[in-house]
Amino acid sequence: MDGMEIRDDRAAGRLEAVVDGEVVGRVEYFVLDDPAPALVPVHTVVEPAHEGKGIAGSLTRELYALAAREGTVVAPLCPYVVRWAARHPDEASVADPELPRAAKQWLAEHPERF
Repeated sequence: MDGMEIRDDRAAGRLEAVVDGEVVGRVEYFVLDDPAPALVPVHTVVEPAHEGKGIAGSLTRELYALAAREGTVVAPLCPYVVRWAARHPDEASVADPELPRAAKQWLAEHPERF
């Protein structure tokens, strides 16, 4: 989408799509440290007025690019990201199957996070 900026708010655990100063979509994630470093997307949200414009796909593509730049992987729990990765295997590296299991355990131990 033209005119869209994607920014990483690591402290808040959000990758945000911004259009004209307004956050119109986001991927909420956390950083898993153990058993290996990974970015773990949990939710993808696009504001209703902006649905169907490719925002969720752009956010997900940037999440995988961010992970690659950081030398880590994405271990998706978000159903949208899982589906996107299956449709874009050339852009979405596959994480070790242990990472999503560890991420689910982390979420169970931190229910206040999401």
